[in-house]
Amino acid sequence: MENKNWDKFVYTDNDMAGITIVKSGNIKIVMHRFLDYKPDKAAEILIVGTFNPEAKENDANFFYSRKRNFLWRLLPTAFKEDDLRKATRKEKEDFCSRHKIAFIDLIEEVKVDMGQEVNYEDAYLDKREIEWTSVIKEIENLKNLKRVCFTRTTFADIPNMNKKVLEIQKYCLDNNIKFQRIITPARYYSIKKQAEWDKFLLHD
Repeated sequence: MENKNWDKFVYTDNDMAGITIVKSGNIKIVMHRFLDYKPDKAAEILIVGTFNPEAKENDANFFYSRKRNFLWRLLPTAFKEDDLRKATRKEKEDFCSRHKIAFIDLIEEVKVDMGQEVNYEDAYLDKREIEWTSVIKEIENLKNLKRVCFTRTTFADIPNMNKKVLEIQKYCLDNNIKFQRIITPARYYSIKKQAEWDKFLLHD
């Protein structure tokens, strides 16, 4: 029987206040860190990821902003602008507004084992109980959308996420929206990675 004796606590950080993590026994429900963010309706490019947990140990100030992620070098380089890895959330959002870029992740919340609140591994998250984001519903609201990418190219260890991505891919193909599974911006930067992102961002 499900344990109904939930213990709730709230903490704040520099970017978001009042996000609730619910815990019961050895399980925690971890919410997405940027639930306050909504894709700009003028967006022409949508970047789809997996999850960014709301946890004290997570220092990201926006999507793809952890230290070992290079998206905020890849994006501005493509548009011949300065590296934004150390930029504020507002500076990143201003950049996205100029270039009509928006973000969304597959997961809104997930139940994880205690101590795994900042486990970013997709293979671990895929096995957990997940509240999925209504990505297709959000895409339906983006009337100017031209292209969508998912920031991963391998799926052997994430069958549940893969199913969601296939649904998104089909919707895009059925609605004349370019869809691509693109090399992850995480872990390292390279000229080859930059070229793939340039092609996605700048060429139909």
